[in-house]
Amino acid sequence: MLKNWRNKIEAIDKKIVALLDERATAAKEIAKVKSREGIPYHLPARESHILKRVKKLSDGEFPQGALTAVFREIISGSLSLEKPLTIAYFGKRATFTHQAAISRYGRSACYLPLPMSEIFLEVEKGNADYGVVPIENSTEGVVNHTLDMFMDTSLVISAEISMKIHHYLLSGERGLGAVKRLYSNTQPLAQCRKFVGSKLKGREIIEVSSTAKAAQLAARNKGSAAIASELAAEEYGLRVLAKKIEDCRNNVTRFLVVGKQMAERSERDKTSVMFLVKDKVGALFSALAPFKKHRVNMTSIESRPSRKRPWEYYFFIDVGGHISDAKVEAALRDLGKHCLMLKVLGSYARAD
Repeated sequence: MLKNWRNKIEAIDKKIVALLDERATAAKEIAKVKSREGIPYHLPARESHILKRVKKLSDGEFPQGALTAVFREIISGSLSLEKPLTIAYFGKRATFTHQAAISRYGRSACYLPLPMSEIFLEVEKGNADYGVVPIENSTEGVVNHTLDMFMDTSLVISAEISMKIHHYLLSGERGLGAVKRLYSNTQPLAQCRKFVGSKLKGREIIEVSSTAKAAQLAARNKGSAAIASELAAEEYGLRVLAKKIEDCRNNVTRFLVVGKQMAERSERDKTSVMFLVKDKVGALFSALAPFKKHRVNMTSIESRPSRKRPWEYYFFIDVGGHISDAKVEAALRDLGKHCLMLKVLGSYARAD
């Protein structure tokens, strides 16, 4: 009985491989048409359409999340036949931002680990198609460095990625008893306070620039451990001493994808805006009133010093809807009447 079912699976696998080869041939022909007609080789809206369509085609037997992941890789592989996407991302290999980038663009893309400022520069220069940067964690709040980059860039937000974050205790040692020091980035350390306080009490704690750096140091130094991702364990040859050690099980980080073009309208959009108001009583209140007037939902607001004049602040807001929606357009037009500067950072589909 088992042998029969295995034979059936092997026959199905053979069909899947043949169909993938057939799909690759079609993708190559599409690439030729795009080249002749001057159509961009990567069309995010088309990619989103494919993923939505295959979900509807499924009868539910195969897990939806896995189905999306499979087709992400198929799309990634198909694009690589023409020209692999180049994705710049913040930090080093095996960080959570690297993981988020892979979840969006697949393993066939080319990935460039870079400092924050260089990500924006490389995308602006055309050396990378997109950049992936962290913007907000559900427990630790906004990443201010990312907000600051939008003050001087011409890039727009073309997508967002939402990813559940699980932290792992990694080490070259075989057990907690042999761990004398812990390497960690500030944010993961804050997100794992309970575990560190109870299981690693009294150990030396050394804060480093990233989870990947923590894993590198743990791999090099005897008696050391790191808080990092499961991907980092594979990358640096470390053992997993403890899984999912974060205090909050609903620990989610949001990442932004920056590029040169605004995303097309989808079924569930949001718009990000940056603005500067006059320094007078009630200025911010008056600026935000149009969102209530036009019934546009504002989902977040952050402020950052302008770095040009003392006590001058930029405000960053997210609102529901696309810039092409009439009510969003009207609200932003009214907002502009109260601003010294107004910049739409992007309209893009909400992450699942």
